[in-house]
Amino acid sequence: MTTTSSGSTLEQTVRGTLESKGFTVVAYRDWAKNSKKYGSELLLMHVPYRTIYEHGGYTEYLLKSKKYKLSVRIECKWQQRSGSVDEKLAYLYLNALQVPEDDMIIVIDGPGFKKGAIQWLRNAVATRKYIEQDSPEKRILVFNLAEFLTWANKIFR
Repeated sequence: MTTTSSGSTLEQTVRGTLESKGFTVVAYRDWAKNSKKYGSELLLMHVPYRTIYEHGGYTEYLLKSKKYKLSVRIECKWQQRSGSVDEKLAYLYLNALQVPEDDMIIVIDGPGFKKGAIQWLRNAVATRKYIEQDSPEKRILVFNLAEFLTWANKIFR
């Protein structure tokens, strides 16, 4: 199994979990054209934002829920074996500070991350490193897959 297909499996698991909780999965571009066509419990896919480099970037998902009063970006990162994904965690974190929503979940898992990489991300989020004093409050959660499933089961009963 390649890293890409493993990452896709992680994304599909997140999507399937939220679908099972009653969320309708819709491509962001379709929703943006006619949001009234869809309900208020949505999992939007491939959602744009401006990166720290002022380029167009995309997040895997945006969870929108009127019932639960949520608007949460969800980014998924899987590292099957040693490679470059863990080198991009600082970029991922800084971009998480750029998205317009106040809430973001990073689902990060796999056996291939360098020792200390995931802990660095968790520490940066916990200590709010690199967040300016006057920047809006950001709530970023870092979960492995089991922690995400636990969160979803607890929130969406």
